[in-house]
Parts: sequence; C-alpha cells; structure tokens
Amino acid sequence: MKKKGILIRYVILLVLIATFVACASTRKHESPGQYLDDTVITSKVKTQLANDDFLKSFQISVETYKGTVQLSGFVDSQTAIDRAGQIARAVGGVKSVKNNLIVK
Repeated sequence: MKKKGILIRYVILLVLIATFVACASTRKHESPGQYLDDTVITSKVKTQLANDDFLKSFQISVETYKGTVQLSGFVDSQTAIDRAGQIARAVGGVKSVKNNLIVK
C-alpha cells in the first residue's frame, strides 16, 4: 500500500512537470506581452517615418518581432535608406534594425 502511494505521487509530479514544460514559451512564439510591445514599437516607427518630411512620400513597410524592426519597400536614394534606419533605431524598445529597403 505504501509503495502504491509513492508511485501515485511520482506520477502526479511527472504530469505537473510535463504540463509546465508544455506551456513554456518557445523561441518561435511571442508571449502576449511581447506581441503588444512589438505592436507599439511598429506604431511608433511608422509614425516617425510618416512625420519625417524626407521620407513621408515613400511607402515603407515596418514589421517588428521581439524588438527587431524590419524595414522594407522602395526608396529613391541611399540617403533615404540611411535616414529610415536612423529613425527606427531611435525609437525606444528597438533592439536592432534589419534595413531591407531598396533603391529603385
């Protein structure tokens, strides 16, 4: 009887451990807080780009994942690429910038 009780406790402990491991976040999925932070960063970068007189005429796409901002689209000069990168880096919460803008 005593061995059966110990066995049941171990099984319950293993089930609890498996549950916690299964619910842990992974590298490929964002937690709701991270998603919200990325949404705020994306909004701030888009606003700053739209408010810049030099860049507001270009359609620059902005995506953020875990603090990394990706810029994509077409501009007319290397100066515009550099300026967009500077603006994105200046926004709070940005960890890095992948500047995939292309000069057309």
